[in-house]
Amino acid sequence: MQQQNQQQTVLITGASSGIGADLAKSFFQAGYRLVLADLNEPDSLTVFEEREQDVLFVQADLSQETACEEIVQQGIERFSSIDVLINNAGVQHVCPIESFPVQTWQKMLAVMLTAPFLLTKLVWPGMKKNGWGRIVNIGSIHSQVASLNKVAYTSAKHGLIGLTKTAALEGGPCGITANAICPAYVRTPLVENQIAAQAKTLGISEEAVEQDVLLKSAATGSLIEPSEVSSLVLYLCSENAKSVTGASWNIDCGWTAQ
Repeated sequence: MQQQNQQQTVLITGASSGIGADLAKSFFQAGYRLVLADLNEPDSLTVFEEREQDVLFVQADLSQETACEEIVQQGIERFSSIDVLINNAGVQHVCPIESFPVQTWQKMLAVMLTAPFLLTKLVWPGMKKNGWGRIVNIGSIHSQVASLNKVAYTSAKHGLIGLTKTAALEGGPCGITANAICPAYVRTPLVENQIAAQAKTLGISEEAVEQDVLLKSAATGSLIEPSEVSSLVLYLCSENAKSVTGASWNIDCGWTAQ
């Protein structure tokens, strides 16, 4: 069994901004080595300067199978193993079903469901060999409930729960856990862009969109900060969470309590 006090390597997708960037910073501060994957380069890597040898960034299009293979290959070549996988990358397109572009559907499912499957499959042999592994899938409140005009996003995020549960069942005897985190609206560039777009469409202020549209069903009345998600992910990847697997953790401001 791999010892938890050894320096471990975490692979984080969608690591250049939002939740992914906060995850990268949090895991770096906790002493992990990082394999960061994203379509876009990070705005800055200066936060990792003190241990830059422990950070590998791979620019990759996760909708391509070969890109997923390249990420894992480079990570293992650099750090010998990948101990933690965090499938975080996500994209959004808001459109009614009848006019939803098929190509956009395929792209979104590839990034948010097929890529997590492929990356899980690719890191699995190493985790199994070590007798230890952690997989955390960043789902969404849309893994639990649906919203109008978000058919691809909702479908992908629902599917991610099935992947999580299956990985938990197969990974249990091997020391591999798999869990999902399902946040409501997090203060990220993706959400901020949605706010701006809806404000323009509805003809109201961005503040009104945030409070009266996005947070209408939120008991707490505020957006979630990325650090709240990172804190839970760190726990799930710790030895203290070795018996926690196959679970979907809602950080939803009370959305599903209604």
